[in-house]
Amino acid sequence: MTELHTAPNLGQIEIMAREAMASIPSVLRERTAGIAFTIEEFPADEILAELEIESPFDILGFYSGVPFGHAELAGPPADLDRIFLYRRPILDYWCETGEDLMHVVRHVLVHEIGHHFGFSDADMEQIEETKSGE
Repeated sequence: MTELHTAPNLGQIEIMAREAMASIPSVLRERTAGIAFTIEEFPADEILAELEIESPFDILGFYSGVPFGHAELAGPPADLDRIFLYRRPILDYWCETGEDLMHVVRHVLVHEIGHHFGFSDADMEQIEETKSGE
């Protein structure tokens, strides 16, 4: 992606998320093919309340759905498995840290996928260091 001079809009963050998804290891990408992306400005009030988070800037993403391996126990799904990415908190984090925005989006995406699979922080770090096809 080219260098940004203005804050990306929701659609541009979605494109970045799809590019980030394409860069994760193929074995993991194949297992997450049914997960939908939703890009929003901020998390819904219900999410903040559920997670007991006071500031909407304290959450960059959220996984909603049945955790991997629990589908049989949960019965029919109420909705799609979905990863929410929150544009304004991501941009705030980007500005505060100076990290590459694509790296931030990929980090949030991997972290949320990790929740789906029940990965440890060490597992997620290893995924972040691995590129597609490895």
